[in-house]
Amino acid sequence: MTDLLFIHWNVDPVIFRLFGLEIRWYSLLFVSGFIIGWYIFRWFFRREGVPEKLLDPLLYTLLICTIVGARLGHCLFYQPDYYLGSWEGFWEIFMPWKGGLASHGGTIALVLGMIWFARKYGRKEGFDFFWLVDRLCITICFAGALIRIGNLFNSEIYGDVTTLPWGVVFERNGETEPKHPTQIYEALSYIILGLVLLWMYVKKIDRLNRGTIFGIFFTVLFGMRFIIEFIKEPQVGFEENMVLNMGQLLSIPFIVAGIVILIWSILKGKPSAIDKPQPVRTAPKPAPKTNNVHSLQK
Repeated sequence: MTDLLFIHWNVDPVIFRLFGLEIRWYSLLFVSGFIIGWYIFRWFFRREGVPEKLLDPLLYTLLICTIVGARLGHCLFYQPDYYLGSWEGFWEIFMPWKGGLASHGGTIALVLGMIWFARKYGRKEGFDFFWLVDRLCITICFAGALIRIGNLFNSEIYGDVTTLPWGVVFERNGETEPKHPTQIYEALSYIILGLVLLWMYVKKIDRLNRGTIFGIFFTVLFGMRFIIEFIKEPQVGFEENMVLNMGQLLSIPFIVAGIVILIWSILKGKPSAIDKPQPVRTAPKPAPKTNNVHSLQK
C-alpha cells in the first residue's frame, strides 16, 4: 500500500492573527456549538411554551459550567501532579487558553449546573432536571461533534498507527505514519446519536418517559467513547502502561449512570412532555341579595 492512499494533514490551527491575537479553528467551532445549541433550545422552548427569556441565563450557565468543569477535569484527572505540584502550575488552572479541557469534567459540571437551573426556574414554568437534560443532551451531541472537529484542526487526540485508507498523517506533529482519525470517529458517532435523539424527540416525545433520552445519551455516547479509546494514543504519560486509559475509566460511571437512569425512567413513568402549572381558580363571589317584594297600595 503506497503512501499516496493516506490523508496528509497539515492545516494551520490558526485562522488568522490580528494585533498579536490568534483566532483558532478550535475556538470558532467551540463557540459555534453554543450558538447552534441556543437556536435549538429556542425551538424547544417555543414548541413547548417555555418563556424565551430563560434562554440567556441558560446559555450563561452552560458556558460557565462547560469551561470551568472541562478545565478542572483536565487538571485533576490527567495532570494533577503538575497543576497541584507547584504555584506556577496551580495558577495555570485558571488559564484554559493554554490548552487542556476534559469532556468528563465538563459533563459533571453541566449536570450540577442543570440541577441548579431547574430548581431556580423550573418550578414556575413546569419543568424539572430530567425534562431539561433530555433536551440538552441533543444539543450536546452536535456541539461535541464540532469540538472534535476542532481537535482535528489542532492535530491532537488522534489514534494509533493504521493501514486503513482513511488513515491520517499529522504532519504538523512530525508524524510520518498514518494514524486513526479518532476525532472524526467521535464526531460522526455524536452526530448520528444527536440525529436519532432528535428524531425521538420530534416523533415520540408524547410517548416517552422523562429521562429516557438522557439515559440513552449517557449510555451510547460514553459507550462509544469507551470503545474508541482502545485505538487512541495515550494523552498523558501515566496511561502508557494502563489496561484501560483514563478516558475509559472515567466513562464507565457515566455508562452505568445512563443504564440506571434508563431503568428509572421506565419504572417511574413520568411523561416527558412539560407540566404547565395550572392557574388557581377561585370560586365566584355570590351576587348580592336584592329585595324584589313591592308593597301594594290601594
